[in-house]
Amino acid sequence: MAFLYGYDTKRVNETMRRNIDRFPEDFCFKLTDDEYEHLRSQIATSKIDTDTHGGRRYLPYVYSEHGILMLSGLLKNDIAINTSIIIMRAFVYMRKYLMNNAGILNRLTEHDIKLLEHDKKFDDLFNQVNKETNIKQKIFFNGQIYDAYGLIIDIIESTENQYNYY
Repeated sequence: MAFLYGYDTKRVNETMRRNIDRFPEDFCFKLTDDEYEHLRSQIATSKIDTDTHGGRRYLPYVYSEHGILMLSGLLKNDIAINTSIIIMRAFVYMRKYLMNNAGILNRLTEHDIKLLEHDKKFDDLFNQVNKETNIKQKIFFNGQIYDAYGLIIDIIESTENQYNYY
């Protein structure tokens, strides 16, 4: 955040601490050691080492959407003002996008659930077919479509004891 706003990290943290009442825990919080270690491994930063003073000595703060908005109102340079305008517009755009596409996103979720259910049923059906000893490989000649359909029906009916596919 400091980079985006054109400030040193120390000044951003100082501004937050001087206005701590504006930053409840859901706006800004300090990472735990485990969270920071995971983040550090993702971005390859130096270790927290208080003995040698190399790298970061304190765990970093993390800002939520609300914390970023609150911080943008407290920082006063031109970069911070322009950045806060851009961030505000981006958040409003994201919120509108989600609201306008909520129906589509819900339908996609429902389709994903249905596909997972169908995948499971097909897996179960194929497993059941592989277990059946009385189903032998069949060869159908041109014009024997009803015999092929009959075999398929027999296979499905043999799995009806486990699942209801209809």
